[in-house]
Amino acid sequence: MTVWDDLVGQDRVREQLAAAAKDADALVTSVSDGKPLDQGSKMTHAWLFTGPPGSGRSTAARAFAAALQCTSPDRALGGAPGCGFCDGCHTSLIGTHADVQVIRTDLLSIGVKETRDLVRRAQLSPAVGRWQVIVMEDADRLTEGAGNVLLKAVEEPAPRTVWMLCAPSLEDVLPTIRSRCRHLTLSTPPVEAVADVLIRRDGVDPERAHSAARATQGHIGRARRLATDERARARRAAVLKVPLRIADVGGCLKAAQELIDTATDDAKQMAEEVDVKETEDLKAALGGVAGGRMPRGTAGAMKELEDKQKRRKTRTQRDSLDLALTELTGFYRDVLALQLGSKLAIANADVQDSLDRIAESSTPAQTLRRIESVIACREAMDRNVAPLLAVEAMTMALRAG
Repeated sequence: MTVWDDLVGQDRVREQLAAAAKDADALVTSVSDGKPLDQGSKMTHAWLFTGPPGSGRSTAARAFAAALQCTSPDRALGGAPGCGFCDGCHTSLIGTHADVQVIRTDLLSIGVKETRDLVRRAQLSPAVGRWQVIVMEDADRLTEGAGNVLLKAVEEPAPRTVWMLCAPSLEDVLPTIRSRCRHLTLSTPPVEAVADVLIRRDGVDPERAHSAARATQGHIGRARRLATDERARARRAAVLKVPLRIADVGGCLKAAQELIDTATDDAKQMAEEVDVKETEDLKAALGGVAGGRMPRGTAGAMKELEDKQKRRKTRTQRDSLDLALTELTGFYRDVLALQLGSKLAIANADVQDSLDRIAESSTPAQTLRRIESVIACREAMDRNVAPLLAVEAMTMALRAG
């Protein structure tokens, strides 16, 4: 099993990264042997991975990071880096390699302070590995100030440092940064490929794997969650009932409130799992005594943690709502396909009766307007409109058609 095995349906990207890893291995060997570097190398110091959600951007970046740190003896015999078994590959993939830093945020943005810490790390030489690798999974969440801080590091990189940035599209990254990166575009993987990896990697029942892959339209992460988490399946079932529950104003308002409540519960559940431990760990680090008062001068640190937890809760709620809106969009996409007699595969075949009922009682023009209302709701929340108001406006628009 190589490091590339979980990179689903991205053969072209895989070939490019494998070639770059091979050149990177040659570069390190040339430096250690005192030989001149090959100016035509496929390796570079900064990479930008873009593609739709679920395409495997971060998976590709982590696999590439592992291949760069590969220490397999087979390389000396002509083998390709990225064996998946050596210490360099294994620790990179599980997140314990000293020279591979994976940055993901559960907050709304990545600020200047965090970015400066990364830039300082990027100036260091590798401690135990062959390269210093920094993978930023949410580069689209960099604030403008943070992006400007990162730009300097990308412009003038340390000799053995590699930046890997992941974002949905080129437009989500500052032009000055993306112009200095080698760009790789990932596509939505085929449903069959996603189902195959769920069966092979996660041991999911084939029927459930195909159903989850089809329902999520090739989104690897969502498909895995849907196939392995009963609560995720229950939440999806509740969301897909919304189009049948908005026959009157009362039904619209009730459906909107339930969507908000579900998202709030998700955020609360995550907070219960993480916040308490974080708070207790910080108190212990600051010298606090269980059940007693905190030492003087620690209020600022505690307040900073509380603010971080509050922002994370907001992000979790928005992510849960966004997932529900994505599922609603998929539902109406299937309705439109039925109305137009399209040969496209139906994603939500498990609710075929509901799809048929909505398709027969409305027109394609109404379905398009409903899809637009869901998109408008997502845009409103991006502009920080109160979630309940945005969702209530959407359910009313869905009813009007």
